[in-house]
Amino acid sequence: MTYQDTIKWMFSKLPMYQRQGKSAYKADLSNSVNLAKHLNNPQERIKFIHVAGTNGKGSTSHMLASILQESGLKVGLFTSPHLKDFRERIKVNGQMVSKHFVMGFIKRNKSFLNNNHLSFFEMTSGMAFDYFAKQDVDIAVIEVGLGGRLDSTNIINPKVSVITNIGFDHIQFLGNTLEKIAFEKAGIIKQNTPVVLGEWRKQTEHVFRQIAKEKNAPIFFVDKESVSNYQSDLKGAYQQANIKAVVKTVEVLNTLDFNISKVNLKRGLLNTVKNTGLLGRWQTLQEKPKVICDTAHNKEGLEIVMKQLMTEKFNKLFMVFGVVNDKDLNALVGLLPKQAYYFFCKPDVPRGLDADILAKELKVNGYFGEVCNSVNEALNKAKETASIDDLIYVGGSTFVVAEII
Repeated sequence: MTYQDTIKWMFSKLPMYQRQGKSAYKADLSNSVNLAKHLNNPQERIKFIHVAGTNGKGSTSHMLASILQESGLKVGLFTSPHLKDFRERIKVNGQMVSKHFVMGFIKRNKSFLNNNHLSFFEMTSGMAFDYFAKQDVDIAVIEVGLGGRLDSTNIINPKVSVITNIGFDHIQFLGNTLEKIAFEKAGIIKQNTPVVLGEWRKQTEHVFRQIAKEKNAPIFFVDKESVSNYQSDLKGAYQQANIKAVVKTVEVLNTLDFNISKVNLKRGLLNTVKNTGLLGRWQTLQEKPKVICDTAHNKEGLEIVMKQLMTEKFNKLFMVFGVVNDKDLNALVGLLPKQAYYFFCKPDVPRGLDADILAKELKVNGYFGEVCNSVNEALNKAKETASIDDLIYVGGSTFVVAEII
């Protein structure tokens, strides 16, 4: 198979949560354990940092990888979802895994993957561990796909675990209370392994403290500590909380025989995009009119992003907006700016919510706009309508951003 044939097979034959939703979710680690064993347990030969959380885990993972690269290490990075190319998920020192490796991995293991009915993410996690072991990385930063306790990545033993924050997302899988969601995220806490909490919440503190106590894991709540005012090239206002978690994680790593200097830390934060290729986080796509995109897609993330959007200077505001079909639209009411004009669109994935439904629900609540046939049509109409002093925001879903970036 060619690379495109390989990718097509991966997408079509194996379920993928980010595109399909509940049908792809497997609340069990046996497949991941069996695949790792089939691959001779590559995860046992790698040092890891494990990153979970409702929001910010992607940015946090990329910043950590960038800092580790600046300190001279060979760094693996596994994140999801990708925006344009599947290979964005698996990188070493900012370079995507080769097409040759992806094709070879599937070719070598296709019978096993088929016979054991592995999900897209189970397979991809195994591919990442196998690649990082073969590349002999010094350390790998691993972003949790969904939740933590039963996520396919949770067969690793990291040097430190990081949980950025807890919010209401994927409640159909993780639970409908903050305590239940926190319990799932806390599943990445390992025996005698430090855990950094990026956000303190009264409702969830006892969950984390109890599990950390059971695991004899040192626990650090970043909100309760003061850290230096470091800056990053990731400009979203929400990055300040992520930076605090990153700085504390580096401090913990330095107690574990790592040697990350303040210069490495500063340069890593300021060169995250350059070092890792991260896209779609409060990214300015053009000026006059200014076009900003961001992958924030749940209430907690969008709330921060919308507040930052209102600090921008503009004459008129246009929103290119689409969501997936399991999104709680009621949570968006009052969160999204009503003074904006909306170009409603459907992200081109099976989970995408029909733009007509999105428009109908929001218009009932006082939002104005028009339905477009695609994300690109929506952006083009916004650009045609906007004057040079206006502002266009593109978002609502990672998949909306992926189509225009």
